Amino acid sequence: MDSISTDFWNVLLWSFWFFIWISALMVWFRCLFDMFGDSTLSGWGKAGWAILLVFLPWLGALIYLIARGRSMADRQMAEVARQQAAQQEYIQHVAGKSASPASQIADAKALLDSGAISQTEFESLKSKAMA
Repeated sequence: MDSISTDFWNVLLWSFWFFIWISALMVWFRCLFDMFGDSTLSGWGKAGWAILLVFLPWLGALIYLIARGRSMADRQMAEVARQQAAQQEYIQHVAGKSASPASQIADAKALLDSGAISQTEFESLKSKAMA
């Protein structure tokens, strides 16, 4: 074999091992973050898992995934649902509750009475609310 083909296979082999190493690191960090984010796990439980994950990282991550994998997914789904609910609440808060035309016209009239908008702007807001 010539040097170009052996170099290619060496690069391919190193790329494979680099991919495996990065994947294993991602799994290890995911286990670590899940462990510390779990509010149902006691302090002693977290300490035990931390010792296992630090001193036997890849074996510890594998054992953690086997022992607590399903609850990891449940916690992740609950967190996503909580974040979506918070986002919906924020959007509704920012958008305002007054979606009916009557309330929009009343809000525009209050702005007109306070002097914040002119009569032409009030008419424009009123026509938009009626449309």
